[in-house]
Amino acid sequence: MLKLKEQLSVKLAHWLAGDFSNQKQAASSPKDYPHIRVFFRPLSWDFFEGIGFYSEQAYDYDLWSPYRQGIHRFVEQEGQVYIENYGLKEPILYAGAGRDRDILKTITPDCIERRYNCSMIFQQEGNLFRGKVEGNQCLITRNGCDTYLVSQVELTENTFASLDRGLDINSHEQVWGTATDSLKFEKRESFAHELPDILASI
Repeated sequence: MLKLKEQLSVKLAHWLAGDFSNQKQAASSPKDYPHIRVFFRPLSWDFFEGIGFYSEQAYDYDLWSPYRQGIHRFVEQEGQVYIENYGLKEPILYAGAGRDRDILKTITPDCIERRYNCSMIFQQEGNLFRGKVEGNQCLITRNGCDTYLVSQVELTENTFASLDRGLDINSHEQVWGTATDSLKFEKRESFAHELPDILASI
């Protein structure tokens, strides 16, 4: 029997595994929101000896050229799920892995490197999970300006909403990111059946 904190990880993994789209949001306000697809694809248990995911974000009109890719490792903590973030050393080699499992299987631990200070912390609140980036040291340079990432996520069984902003490390003013509301995605397809067999009965 898994402990409660481990059950949180399993529940979060089941909800996160999927193909998400903000098509409805983009259609209702195309000037403010491009049509984006987000894929969270489970990795094999052996990759991290635990729960892991590959993620990919791309504009719907150009799915083979994702603008964001990452690897995520779930770490058990009391009352919350701590998700380490990793970058791919040569991300273009794995473009499309969110939709093609054959590409996904070519990703190995040697292909990635840790993104320190950029982990996400998730806690369950009622019928959703809320996540946020740890601290203010996840540094990103945009247009010659040093910024830190502020990321907030809400996840339910069938929806995913994210608000990412970059704030100037000195003035704390917003430099990049969403100027209006969160990006709001709906799950088009679940990949929960691809989670490792060890989690299937939970």
